[in-house]
Order: sequence, then C-alpha cells, then structure tokens
Amino acid sequence: MDNILSGIKPTGQLTLGNYIGAIKNFVKVQNEGESFLFIADLHALTLPIEPQTLHDNSRDIAAFYLAAGLNPEKANIFLQSDVAAHSELAIILQNYLYMGELSRMTQFKDKSAKMKEEAIGLGLFTYPVLMAADIVLYDSKRIPVGEDQVQHVELARDLVKRFNNRYGETLVMPKAEVAKVGARIMSLSDPTKKMSKSDPKGDVYLKDSVDVIRKKIMSAVTDMEAKVHYDVEKQPGVSNLMTIMSSLTGKSFEQIEKEFEGKGYGDFKRAVADVVIAELAPFKERYEQIVKSGKVDEVLAKGAKRANEIASKTLVRVQKAVGLYHK
Repeated sequence: MDNILSGIKPTGQLTLGNYIGAIKNFVKVQNEGESFLFIADLHALTLPIEPQTLHDNSRDIAAFYLAAGLNPEKANIFLQSDVAAHSELAIILQNYLYMGELSRMTQFKDKSAKMKEEAIGLGLFTYPVLMAADIVLYDSKRIPVGEDQVQHVELARDLVKRFNNRYGETLVMPKAEVAKVGARIMSLSDPTKKMSKSDPKGDVYLKDSVDVIRKKIMSAVTDMEAKVHYDVEKQPGVSNLMTIMSSLTGKSFEQIEKEFEGKGYGDFKRAVADVVIAELAPFKERYEQIVKSGKVDEVLAKGAKRANEIASKTLVRVQKAVGLYHK
C-alpha cells in the first residue's frame, strides 16, 4: 500500500470546512496505507501568530484528529517541528526550485497582494519549498489536499522529476488527491469565498456551541430563487449548504433536491443545521474528553518517533545524492 501524507496549519480555529474537506478524509485514508498526518506548525510562522496561540492550536488539531477517529496505532500524528528533517531537506531542495516558479504560486500572490512589500517574509515566498520537503520526506505517493493546495503538489512533482533526472531515482513521485464532494466548503456569509478560519460570521468553528452553529446556518446567505437546487454560479449559497449536507449524509445533490422540492429555505437550513449538529455534537464531546485525558502529547511523541525514522532515511538518501553525506 502507498504512503499517504497530509497536514493542517494551526493558524486559527478549525472550521467545518477543515472537518469535511480534510479531517474526515484522513480517517478514511488511515486504513489505506501508512499515513503521516502532521500539524504544520512551521508553515504557521509564515504570517504573524502569537506563540501561545500557535502552541494551543497545534495541540487542538491533534485532539481534533483523535476525536474524529484517527487511530495513533494506524496513523502517525506529529508536529512538523518535531522532525528536523523537514527544515534540513527544505534547505537542500530550495536549490532545485526557481524564483519564477515560486512567484507564480497563487497563494503567494493572493496573500502578498494584501501586504506591504517590506512586510512580506521570505517564509511566505518559500512556503512551497518546505511543503515539497514535507511531501517527499515520507515517500508519499498520495497527498490528500484541498483544491487550493493542488498547485503546490504539482510544483513538488516538478521538483521530483527535476531532481531524479539529475541524480537518479531518489525521490518518490507524489500525486494530489482532492475529495469529489466537500473539498471546498464556502463561507456562509459570502459563498464566493472559502470557509477559512477568519470570518466569525460565515465560518462554523469546531469549537462553536450547538446554538451558535444553528444560528450561523440559519443566517446563511441564500438567494431569491426560493428552490433547493445545485447551481454554483446562480445559487452559490444554496449549493454550499447542499455540499455540506451531501458530505455529512452521503446523499447526492439530486436526492437533496427531491427531498426539499416545494419547501422553503427555512426548512432546508434547519435540516442542514440538524445534520451538522448531529455530526459535531458527539465529536466535540470526544474532543473535550481527549483534551482532559492528557493523551495528546503522548500521541504526538509516538508519531514523531516513527516520522523521524522514515524522514531521516530520505534525508540521508538526498544528502548522498548531492554529495553531502560523509559518514
């Protein structure tokens, strides 16, 4: 079975979008190969973040992983910063990616466009280099990601081809995997934008109370069409709510349309809220139990030990290829 790698940045409160688009899929893939599911705390430093926030968010994500059903006997859960090979390999690989390639990355262009030039850190520019190191360290062929990260995985593929052409078969070729449904959950207040941890009104946070979750969904932007129909262009708000329901129930868009034929948006939103709460309420209870148990650090240490075992072998392989290994 193929190795699998993915991770989440601890840059803010996790949302329903993170749960549907990433965490639920992690639970599925842990049975399909050896999985390395890390918390990308080094990536979180590319934009300003308070030290305590970074520390707390990182452990929250690990607790959310466990609450969702990730089994540390199957999945390696660890902090990126606990495996020094991520940083060491990135320093080597940066010499095989080019400034022109990095400057064309959509995420860099989007984030840097909102900043003054003198405030743009080098880490933001070289983010894809570290991500490429993350990917190749574990000989991972399968990389479950959101649509916004596919471009970075494609850059990693270019890097692997370039490196292997020069030094022989050293790195394993990865491939991005995007969920067919739920890969991109949008903001409830602006369905043209991704649910992204930074919109208290439009984002459903995993730590929100049941009452807050219901209120946010009932306040979700819809339209004047007055029918439940999947059409991202004409009905982005309704389509987003349908995606949420489909992702959590397994119902097709056609089944949802038929179920709510002739009914108003109020009925539809209440049903979506019921589905979300039925999923998140027990999930939140498990999360709170895990936090109280004190198991998070134990799980992270176990995962880091295994991750270091694999990552160190890849690092040595690369060092030997380029002429840096002398032991």
